[in-house]
Amino acid sequence: MREVRGDTIFAMENIAVICVGNRLMLDDGIGPAVFDELSEKYSFPEQVSLIDAGCMTMDLLPVVRDCDFLIVVDAIDGTGEAPGTVFRFAPEEIADHPVMQSLHDLRVIDLLNAAALLGYEAKGICFGIQVENMSPAFVTEGLTPRVHDALALAVDAVLAELVARGVSFDYADGRPFVAPAASTSLASVSRCAGRPSPEMGMCARETNCDDADRTE
Repeated sequence: MREVRGDTIFAMENIAVICVGNRLMLDDGIGPAVFDELSEKYSFPEQVSLIDAGCMTMDLLPVVRDCDFLIVVDAIDGTGEAPGTVFRFAPEEIADHPVMQSLHDLRVIDLLNAAALLGYEAKGICFGIQVENMSPAFVTEGLTPRVHDALALAVDAVLAELVARGVSFDYADGRPFVAPAASTSLASVSRCAGRPSPEMGMCARETNCDDADRTE
């Protein structure tokens, strides 16, 4: 697909926003909560697919086949940061991290590797939200307070990624979404080898590994 802006023709990527998690296990439901916010408050063009994936499985291989870029939102643990901290990282960064893992057996890097074996190629990034409790004694729908407070930032992070990739979209009421002036490109975050970096939101300043701010 191509979009014409002025005298320039842009190739449009097929993008999937994959929100992973179990709604009935407290903070493990942060991914589905992001899905709800995105689907209820925004209207995206046809090349952007919103997927409430539940627990990630190989059933998502056709999504990788059909897409150029994946944005995965998932609960994570073992980061050493406070609950509600939002991270942006490449799939291979979480795979190599000695402690931090996605809370699901199948990680996005596993999905991409399996897809590559079938000849499918897609790039992607992950937004991970540090949990406080994803193992309630009873089935519990909802988020703990600090993780709930991070929901808006996680949504903004996804929107910033879409803006950075040239996607135009609207609010659900039809008004065009206009990103803040400071976010004409994706929010700048620190990029540290071997570990993810806290996401700074849509109006973030550029940071490095020594002075990266953390948003809780």
